[in-house]
Amino acid sequence: MQIQRLFRSHIFRFILFAIASFSMIIFFANQPSLSQINESAFSNKDVEFSFVVVGCNRVDKGDVDKTSPSTANIEQLKRTFKEVAELNPPPKFMFFAGDLVFGYTSDTKNLESQLKGWRELYESSPLASSKTTLIPVTGNHETQNEKKVSYEGAEKSWLKVMAPYLKYAGNGPRAGGKDNLKTDQSKLTYSFDYKGTHFLVLNTDPVGRDWSVPKNWIAQDLDKAKSRFAKHIFAIGHKPAYSYPKNLYSPAEDKEDGLGKLYPSDRDEFWTSLVKNKAEAMLAAHNHVYYRAKGPNGNTWQIIAGNGGSKLDKVVDQAKNNAFGYTVVSVMKDNRVMVTSYGRDVPKDGYLAPSDKYPTTVRDRGDISWNS
Repeated sequence: MQIQRLFRSHIFRFILFAIASFSMIIFFANQPSLSQINESAFSNKDVEFSFVVVGCNRVDKGDVDKTSPSTANIEQLKRTFKEVAELNPPPKFMFFAGDLVFGYTSDTKNLESQLKGWRELYESSPLASSKTTLIPVTGNHETQNEKKVSYEGAEKSWLKVMAPYLKYAGNGPRAGGKDNLKTDQSKLTYSFDYKGTHFLVLNTDPVGRDWSVPKNWIAQDLDKAKSRFAKHIFAIGHKPAYSYPKNLYSPAEDKEDGLGKLYPSDRDEFWTSLVKNKAEAMLAAHNHVYYRAKGPNGNTWQIIAGNGGSKLDKVVDQAKNNAFGYTVVSVMKDNRVMVTSYGRDVPKDGYLAPSDKYPTTVRDRGDISWNS
């Protein structure tokens, strides 16, 4: 009876509430910081290496003058550079998957000025002196003119300004060949290996064939990689093979905004090469949203990480997708592959506004291993 009266007493209930409240305070106080949280789900010692993918940081046309010369969302770019530099363990690579600048100009001097402005922001950031290697990837805003057509001058300007960050480039397809390329793509589309992982870097708007990739060269490259017993394969390009679903835009889109827009059969052959060689994922941008889904006919994932700082696309579930950020892929020692998307809410004062009061948190995490 005394025990029953004790459980019913207000004092006892208050004590229980106080203990529970104190426990919650201790729990949140001990949550990992941004520099610790990256591998908290699977421990740093289990990670062989990791890399970051992010794209689409350029501003809208109306904001170009405000952000010259870089034409980048400076607030979000600086914050991303800082946060990636603080990740633990340090990522081996940071792939910036296109649309770094506004571009869309036939004036190559103007384009070079924008690219140099972007480089200055990177080189003054803590990421530039970190252990992470920057690998910039072309987007349509870098290679295309005002008519949204890629031209050789833009490709040359990109190669000129970004030369210090193309040390892995050079083995890609040259002009002509089975893909009938109009210009030398050897430093725009290329591949390299690191610790048993094969990386395929793609220019998705080559001169003379916008909205495409050199499918024949890619098929041969991936076959060779598999013959060398590559344990993992990742493709990184600006435009995704399969775009963000048309019906999830608000309002719904009429046409697909991926590689299938103009050359669906070429896109399908490219994807077949990824699946055949058991590539874990294609990581892309272009669509201003984060999205992860398996592609058709296999276990190859497509991850759209186009939420780097450009104005986000209007989608059905805007609240869930209302975040700027970056994506981390972790290759584990046991051969699993984990993906973590980090995001922070878009400032209510506008997409270029200060964002300090908006914390960066994990927005998505999953296992993208081939057999998962």
